[in-house]
Amino acid sequence: MPSYNITYPKNGNVQWHLMKQIPHILKTIKTEHSLIQEIIQKENIDGIISDNRFGVWSESVPSVYITHQIKVLSGLTTFLSSYFHHKILHKFGECWIPDSPLQNLAGKLASKNGLKIPIKYIGSISRLKYQKLPIEYDICVLLSGPEPQRTVLENILLNEFQAYKGSICFIRGVISDTAAFKSKLPFTFFNYLTTQDLNNIINQSELIIARSGYSTILDLACLGKKAFFIPTPGQTEQEYLAKNFKLKGIAPFCKQPEFKLQKLDVLKNYSGFTVQENQINPSLFNLFT
Repeated sequence: MPSYNITYPKNGNVQWHLMKQIPHILKTIKTEHSLIQEIIQKENIDGIISDNRFGVWSESVPSVYITHQIKVLSGLTTFLSSYFHHKILHKFGECWIPDSPLQNLAGKLASKNGLKIPIKYIGSISRLKYQKLPIEYDICVLLSGPEPQRTVLENILLNEFQAYKGSICFIRGVISDTAAFKSKLPFTFFNYLTTQDLNNIINQSELIIARSGYSTILDLACLGKKAFFIPTPGQTEQEYLAKNFKLKGIAPFCKQPEFKLQKLDVLKNYSGFTVQENQINPSLFNLFT
C-alpha cells in the first residue's frame, strides 16, 4: 500500500499544515482502493479488516474498519473532520473499536453519534503481554511519532535527566545499524527492539514516559504500567487523551516545552493502569463466513 506520508511541523499551525496535505491523501486513498480491488480478485479474498486505511474497502466482500477515533478532534473544525470521517466509515460494513465500554480508554473519541454502521468493541489489544519481572529500570522513555518532534522531545529529556540518579533506558524508535548503545550519561539507549525485548524492558520498568498515542495507551493498559504522558504538540487527539487520563487519576501529563524533572513528583497521586487481559471473540469473524 502507498504511504499517506503525513508530516507535522516543528512550529506553526498544525491544522493548516495538515490541510495542505489533503490532495495527496485523497490521491493515496484512490490508489490504495484500486490496488485492493486487484488483490481481492487475484487472491480470492473473503473479507477485509482495515486498520485506519481509508481506501481499503470493497463492495464485493465484507469490510471492517478498525479505529478508536470515530469522533475526530481538530479544534474548531471537529464537526467537519468527524463528518468526513463518518463518510469514510459508511463505506465499510462494520467498525471495530479496540476498547470496551467498561474501560473507556478512548473517552469521547469513540462516541458513535451519527454513525450508521454496526459497532463492535474488541477490548484492549496489544502485541505485548504482562509478565511479573524484577525491576531493572526506574524509568523507560518510549520515543515515537513523527519528526522533528521525536528528536525535540529526546533532547529535552536528555537535558532534564542529567541530574537524575536512578536507572533510565531510552527506546528511541529509530532504525540504525546498531540496536543498542551506552552513552557517557548514566543511560541505556536502544535504537529499536524486537517485540519480545520490548515486552521484557517495559515489564522491567517502574515508570514509562511516552507520547499519549492510542497504541501506546493500549500497550500500557495491557501491561498495567504507571505512566507520564507528553503529548505530541499540535496533535489534538493525544492532548485530549492525556487530559482524560489525568482527570481519571490514572496518569499525569505536561506539554512538551514545560517538562521538568520535578514534574514527576506528582506521580504518587496517580494509580497507573490496571493490567487488562483480553481475548478476541472468534464470533467477530462470522462476518466473513
